[in-house]
Amino acid sequence: MSIVYKTRTQLVVETLREKILNGAIKAGQPLRQAALAEELNVSRIPVREALLQLEAEGLVSFEPHKGATATELNVNQVDELFELRAMLEADLLAASIPNLTDEKLEEATVLLEKLNQSLGKENAANTWSELNSNYHNCLYSGATRPQTQDLVNTLNKNADRYIRMHLLWAGGISKAESEHNELLALCKSKDVDKAVAVMKQHILGSRDEIKAFLTEREQLTESSN
Repeated sequence: MSIVYKTRTQLVVETLREKILNGAIKAGQPLRQAALAEELNVSRIPVREALLQLEAEGLVSFEPHKGATATELNVNQVDELFELRAMLEADLLAASIPNLTDEKLEEATVLLEKLNQSLGKENAANTWSELNSNYHNCLYSGATRPQTQDLVNTLNKNADRYIRMHLLWAGGISKAESEHNELLALCKSKDVDKAVAVMKQHILGSRDEIKAFLTEREQLTESSN
């Protein structure tokens, strides 16, 4: 068994991420670098680097004259984002499958292997998020519907923090691999109807698990007040 050594920045990232996701740090709460550095017994540099990484994850925002604050995680936003994704991505996939070449299917296979290998590694959420987008976009590449693809990319950018949260906290790892494998097999066999059904379940199942996680988190926060 190898020992994984983590940088100070990564330790700060994990500590602050956990506090934001479990409600210990509330939405809109200022994240003052000096105070956090003192609390965590580190210099300001890893705190600053950690806040920038958490900004990329959508958990922190930087505002003029206010500095860094924790962003709000909203159950209603999850519904809208993921239901729009299910509708548009199912449409893209259905249009794409008949036109997917062997080369594109092989590219998707390679991306899926990298995706599966990235799970469980340090910084997995960052690597996995990018590979996941690339994998799905590869399967949609035969659709030739650029405006729909642009809308999907925007929705995925807005949903990214919830997708990362699902991966890290709400059981996403255990289901993602098998669902992705099934989806690719159906694309290779050109089974449009089943592939679309799996895609919708993949997205809406994530929605339900994320909502359950956020609801539980809100209840824990209320009970602690």
